[in-house]
Amino acid sequence: MRIILSPAKNMIFDDSLGYSDLPVYLTKSYKLLNYLQSLSYEELKELWKCNDKLVLLNQERIRMMNLKQALSPAVLSYDGLVFKHMAPQIFSTGAFDYIQKHLRILSAFYGVLKPLDGICLYRLEMQSRAGINDTKSLYDYWDDLIYREVIDEDHLIINLASKEYSKCVENYLQENDHMIHIVFGEYKEGKIITKATKAKMARGAMVRFMAENRIADKEDIKKFNDYHYLFDDSLSTESLYYFIENKE
Repeated sequence: MRIILSPAKNMIFDDSLGYSDLPVYLTKSYKLLNYLQSLSYEELKELWKCNDKLVLLNQERIRMMNLKQALSPAVLSYDGLVFKHMAPQIFSTGAFDYIQKHLRILSAFYGVLKPLDGICLYRLEMQSRAGINDTKSLYDYWDDLIYREVIDEDHLIINLASKEYSKCVENYLQENDHMIHIVFGEYKEGKIITKATKAKMARGAMVRFMAENRIADKEDIKKFNDYHYLFDDSLSTESLYYFIENKE
């Protein structure tokens, strides 16, 4: 079983825990780095879609970047809501062993990351309009490489990633693969809606729940009940697990 997760835009350097390996597709990352270093300030601003302060910060990062130096573990380097509510800083050794085996973080710059892979701070989103080596987009650039690294012998994928990233895997699923999409929702005026902030918090909490309980059977995922979310059997299917907020 593999759990897939999106990265976060915000990143921090945290080497309080040593990294264990380098990313599997580092050669592809070097090509991306060379591409980014070749772009002008205005081209980077258009690519990153951010303010001048962030462009300057990240332009300096890529100018100085060495993909084998000043690295911190991926799971500690992302600083978004998902990772804050996963709280890997307080994981036990057993929980770290679990995510190292089962969790894969999808990345526009690195392709696929194991939690303890050593990475640099970077800015690049999968939907960014970047054309490298005659490819039209980063989806084309990575092709099926992300899928190939994510899938394991169980052929089961628990999708906690956004659509922007999950389609890097979903578009290449084979007949014997099974992806379960996790939806965190609530009822509003008779309809189920998903609030992005709450969903991100719940995704992180679900990874923590799975790691702490060493979840190996997809049926046990249904026991998750953090942040008042409860599994709804009436809405769920074999490929879509609904967790609905209980406000009572």
